[in-house]
Amino acid sequence: MTEAKPLSKIVLGLTGGIAAYKSAELARLFVKAGVRVDVCMTEAACRFISPLTLQALSGRPVLTDLWASGADNGMGHIHLSRGADAIVVAPASADFLAKIAHGHADDLLCALTLARECPLFVAPAMNRQMWANAANQRNVATLSGDGVIVLGPGVGDQACGETGEGRMLEPEEIFAALNASRQRMLLAGRRVLLTAGPTFEAIDPVRGITNTSSGKMGFALAQAAAEAGAIVTLVSGPTPLPTPGGVKRIDVVSAEQMAAAVDANLDRIDAFIAVAAVADYTPAAPASSKIKKSDALMNIALRPTVDIVATVAQRPGAPYCVGFAAETDDVERNADAKRRRKKLPLIVANRAQDAFGSDENEVTLFDDAGAHPLPRMTKRSLAQRLVVEIAARLPARN
Repeated sequence: MTEAKPLSKIVLGLTGGIAAYKSAELARLFVKAGVRVDVCMTEAACRFISPLTLQALSGRPVLTDLWASGADNGMGHIHLSRGADAIVVAPASADFLAKIAHGHADDLLCALTLARECPLFVAPAMNRQMWANAANQRNVATLSGDGVIVLGPGVGDQACGETGEGRMLEPEEIFAALNASRQRMLLAGRRVLLTAGPTFEAIDPVRGITNTSSGKMGFALAQAAAEAGAIVTLVSGPTPLPTPGGVKRIDVVSAEQMAAAVDANLDRIDAFIAVAAVADYTPAAPASSKIKKSDALMNIALRPTVDIVATVAQRPGAPYCVGFAAETDDVERNADAKRRRKKLPLIVANRAQDAFGSDENEVTLFDDAGAHPLPRMTKRSLAQRLVVEIAARLPARN
């Protein structure tokens, strides 16, 4: 494992949005921690919060103009990010995300992101429908694929009076994420294989059996593992989630396909993390053509699917296996019984009704030492915590 230096200098970018008021607190948190903060604001950001406010909090001039960037050589769009540990844009508007996803550089902040030599973090903030818009989701997927680290967004009440996904994360969460990015590379060089999302078991060509898993927890864990230095392969069931940066993704549909993909990618794996909500049963004889509706009762014979994590755990020389248990009642008893039955060193348990589709989760870890409850947190924060827990339990390499 390698040690990273603590944050010493960041560039804080602000774009237009009511959440810009939160950035004042974010700047204060960094300054209080001894981090030099250079602030860059777009013209739209200046309509929501005064540059003077950010200058007073950062103790440094605030830059707003590509043509008057303050650098002696007139190259502020290049000079400002040199020596910075990170650029973090909070809030990041839909317009800004679209610009940098397509390489635009028509203002100082956009130009900075193109000319950087450091990681780029963006904290989106926008109306829930803007966030969910297909064009915006394509832009976010592009940015994630390019290695940009997307923080959030959160879920809750919005300034427009609506409620949903699109809130900028709280300053404390962004501050913690930036600091976590500088922590030890806990999984440096380790090979991690994960499963995520639901499976879909065909009844006929147009119908099937599935579940409400969104895949968010598995994708967050894949991203956190990659950020901790792991070589990550993610086997995903049907989900529209963008692929985390630096992660190899394999898309599957059924439990059988997922089991085959896992088996084909187990070579030299250090840890197998089975997050996917895999169907326990599949139709024994799916119809080759659409079943016509009738008034008669339909009986569908189901056969058990392969238990992927238990099968991997029982292999000779198996990797360190982590299971997930989504239970509706008696979580502790059922989860620990499942861990023992499948011979897993660690299982992560939660109430299914609290986790599926949600952006937050509250889990309890079970291992040979007993139960270890964790507080409720966002799935992104939980993923980072689980990486720490798994890294601490991984056996040393031979």
